[in-house]
Parts: sequence; C-alpha cells; structure tokens
Amino acid sequence: MGALSLVFGVVFLIINGWMANGLSMNYYVMTCPIADAIIGNVVRPALLSDPTLAAGLIRMHFHDCFVEGCDGSVLIDSTKSNTAEKDSPANFSLRGYEIIDAAKQELERQCPGVVSCADIVAMAAREAVSFSGGPYYNVPKGRRDGTRSKIQDTINLPPPNLNASELIAMFGKRGFTAQDMVALSGAHTLGVARCSSFKFRLDAADPTIETTFAKTLSKTCSNGDDTEQPFDLTRNRFDSNYFRALQRRAGVLFSDQTLFESPITQGLVNMYAFNEALFKMDFLRAMIKMGQLDVKEGTNGEIRSNCHVIN
Repeated sequence: MGALSLVFGVVFLIINGWMANGLSMNYYVMTCPIADAIIGNVVRPALLSDPTLAAGLIRMHFHDCFVEGCDGSVLIDSTKSNTAEKDSPANFSLRGYEIIDAAKQELERQCPGVVSCADIVAMAAREAVSFSGGPYYNVPKGRRDGTRSKIQDTINLPPPNLNASELIAMFGKRGFTAQDMVALSGAHTLGVARCSSFKFRLDAADPTIETTFAKTLSKTCSNGDDTEQPFDLTRNRFDSNYFRALQRRAGVLFSDQTLFESPITQGLVNMYAFNEALFKMDFLRAMIKMGQLDVKEGTNGEIRSNCHVIN
C-alpha cells in the first residue's frame, strides 16, 4: 500500500508540474502568472527582427547551465576585482544579452522582484527553439540567481576539439547519456562557428572533412579568424540538416564531425538525420534536463534586480 501511495504521489506531482529538484511548471502562477507571455512578447519580435539571435539565446542557456549550474551567472559583468564568465574567450561569441535585459525590465515593471534572470534565460531559449521551428516545451521554473561568476569556471565548457568519447565523458559527469549529448549537439542546426574554432582542422588536413567542404572552410578562413561559417545549409531553421551534414562529412567543428566518425554515436546521427521528429522529441527532453543542472533554490541564490550585477 505504501508503494502504491508513492506512485500516486509521484503522478500527482508530475500532473501539477512539480519537478524533483523543487522547480515547478507553475512556479509563478500566483506571483507572476504572465511571466511566460511577457518573455515571449519580448523575445519573438527581437527574433523576427534578427533570426540569427535564436542560436545565441540557446547557446547562452547552455553556457550558463554548464558552468555552476543554471543560475544566470553568465550574465554578470566583470568588475575591477573579478573577471566574470562572460569575458572568457569561450563566451566572446555569446549574443542576446539585450533581449534578456529587455525581458527583465518588463518583468520588473509588472512583477517586481519575482522572476529570476536564470529563469528568463531558460524561457528565452525555449522561445528561440520554438521560433526557429523546433518544439515548444514548458520550462520548469523557480531557479534562483547565483552570486558567483568567475572566468576560471568556464573550463567546464566543452571545447571544439573534443572527440566523441571525451564528449560522452564530459557530459556524463553532468548526468547526461550519449544520446542526450548528441541530441543537444543538434542545437548546432542553428547558428555559425568562427574560423578560430575550426581552422586547426585545416592545418592538420583532417581526413574526416569532405574535400569540397574543406575548400569551403579554407575560403572562409582566408578572411580572418572571426569569419563565420554556418553549421548547416539552413542556419536559422531548427531541423535535421545538421546531422545530414555530418553524414556528408561536412561538419564544421571537429566536435561535430566526431559524432559521425565514432561507432558509439554514429547510429544516433543517422537516426536523427532520418527522423527529424524523433530528434526534436529527444532534444526537448534533453533541454529540460539541462535546464535543471545544479539549480539554486531558496537562500542558495537571489532574485537579481539587474541581471548584470549581484544584488
């Protein structure tokens, strides 16, 4: 009878939107019930004006969560006494801070002191995925903002030169399966990479690059380290073209192409290339999981009034 009660209890919590770590789909239902709508009304017009920002918002959420958990620490500005995460070379290409600021400003106007910057980042990423043609999903809420942001912590971000086994190990330390990792890598269906992150593949004559595509990458890099190369043919559309590019050995980053070269992950690449609906479903599940990494709760965090500054 006790086990049966436990099952019913778990079902009740799921139905009512509560997650095991204290987050809830309905966290703001009494304090700011229009939080999702406010964020959507800020993010969507910004993406209509510049669709390339979708990739930036998704990447910001990932870079926030993988360093000290999903606590908005990637938003904090450096000070004279501290160099923050955002000034790490790994974060130089992050974009969309102004969208987070605009959403925070409107939330503070309508629901002052209620919605955390960390939750805004998570919900803005969801809007970016949906806007680009990916799945819309409910975001568990209730994250608190962290009070630590240090450049040295960004060592926990996966660099673009890792192979599949190293990626599996790195993601595994954060509780992700190989399938989670490949699905999350599919976020590279949006956006671009800078030459500085893949030019080493050209110097080494990487045999995993298709010859014609290698010439394309070389041409890109002939214009300098900051020149951008789209990850796939539809840089602003959330689809399976990223995985199809890997099948053609036209992955931009080494850490992309390695997913097809490794027998551990090649089957997943082929599966997502063939079945876009499955990719979107697995991506949704992995994103919700990622959004719960080491979240701050209660007195372990704060609600910043300005996302760039610790209260």
